[in-house]
Amino acid sequence: MANHLQTSYRPVPKLSPMILLELVLAAWIIEAIDQLLLGGFLDQFGVRPRSLMGLIGIPLMPFLHGNFSHLLSNTLPFLVLGYIMLKAEGRRFLYSSVYLIFLSGLGTWLISPANSVHIGASGLIYGYFGYILTRAWLDRHPLWMLTGIIVIIFYGGMIYGVLPNQSLQVSWQGHLCGLIAGIALGRRHRHFRPE
Repeated sequence: MANHLQTSYRPVPKLSPMILLELVLAAWIIEAIDQLLLGGFLDQFGVRPRSLMGLIGIPLMPFLHGNFSHLLSNTLPFLVLGYIMLKAEGRRFLYSSVYLIFLSGLGTWLISPANSVHIGASGLIYGYFGYILTRAWLDRHPLWMLTGIIVIIFYGGMIYGVLPNQSLQVSWQGHLCGLIAGIALGRRHRHFRPE
């Protein structure tokens, strides 16, 4: 008598916008522990360019920030652009976010000065920004075009963050690599429809 192997496939559950609040809460808890208990000790675990140990910083970078002001400046754009991304990607949101984190982090690891450490969620935020604008440009769907226009109005100034600037303590390399990763993902998913 032959045994039949039954495989049940469960679809990935739909994600609630609460996932964005949970990710932000995690970043705030980590920063509170780091600032109030560890004196900024965790910041050393960001992306360290061309160091083997520095690769550990790629998944950690979005959750590590220099101070509460740095985290606060990333919180609102993450929630707004992340919400648009969540609505566009649906069940693919986490996969897409990991893709952006990996590419922006790896790019930062490759092109940044060797004696630097890169932390913050801005690489991921720039990834969302690049994705949204690419989808708006390539899809030419009225809703995407309207979304792109609104994002340009409120966040268009972000584009200056990809330019080299030695006077500011920001990772323009992380911004640039995040933007490029977002454009690449937007091109790959240009025919995907929101769920």
